[in-house]
Amino acid sequence: MQGGNNLLGLYRQLLRSASTYPSRNRMGIYEAIREEFRSNMHLDPSEEDTQKKINIAYKGLSQLRQFDEHVMGGGKSSANWQVTMEQNPMPAPAERKS
Repeated sequence: MQGGNNLLGLYRQLLRSASTYPSRNRMGIYEAIREEFRSNMHLDPSEEDTQKKINIAYKGLSQLRQFDEHVMGGGKSSANWQVTMEQNPMPAPAERKS
């Protein structure tokens, strides 16, 4: 189970990584993270659906960090880095049966 402090830390790490993401859509990604967390802040972290969202957020953080200048160790001038992306890191939600 994720506590409030852990989720706040995850949120901050996502925003920090998004702010250095090398893309023209950097601010769009940043705002999408903010909106997603705001719209889900009322959810119970112990529920299964919420845990799935948290796991997706951690996968997203991992992918953003692959592009982080500090993690790549060399900054913008380093040309020796490689990124391996998961094929479907954020699958579509399963359809609910009535």
